[in-house]
Amino acid sequence: MTDRRLGRAIAIICVLGIGVAGYLTYNKIAGGKIACPVGGTGCTIVQKSDYAEFAGIPVPYLGLFGWISILLTLLIPGDIGRAATAMLGVFGFLFSMYLTYLELFVIDAICQWCVANAILMTLLAIVAMTRLWRYQPPPASTLQG
Repeated sequence: MTDRRLGRAIAIICVLGIGVAGYLTYNKIAGGKIACPVGGTGCTIVQKSDYAEFAGIPVPYLGLFGWISILLTLLIPGDIGRAATAMLGVFGFLFSMYLTYLELFVIDAICQWCVANAILMTLLAIVAMTRLWRYQPPPASTLQG
C-alpha cells in the first residue's frame, strides 16, 4: 500500500469515527436517549455513569476532538505528519482500551457505540503505524525531475 492509500484509509476511518463521536456528542448536548443499535440499555448506562466524563470533560467531546485532530494531522506533510497521526492514533487506541476496561469490569455495561468507536480506533492505530513504518521516500532520481 502506498502512503497515499494509507492516508485515504485513515481519512475514511476518521470520518466514520467523527460520525460515531458526533452522534454521542449530539445526544450529550441535546440530552436525548441514545439508541443502542442492537437494543438494550447498555449505551444509556455507560453514558450516565460516573465515568462518562474525564477530567470534567464529557468523553464524547474528547472523542470528537480526537477524531478531528487525527484527521487534521493528515494535512501535515512528511514524517512529522505521519508521526503525529500515528501518535494520536496509538493514544486514542490506549484511551479506548481504558474505557472498554471500565465498561467491562467497573460499569458492568457495554455501549455499542463505544465498541464501534474502539474498533475504529484500533483500525486507525494499525493503519497509522503501518503508514509510519512502511513509508519509503521516492527514489532520489524522481525528486530531481
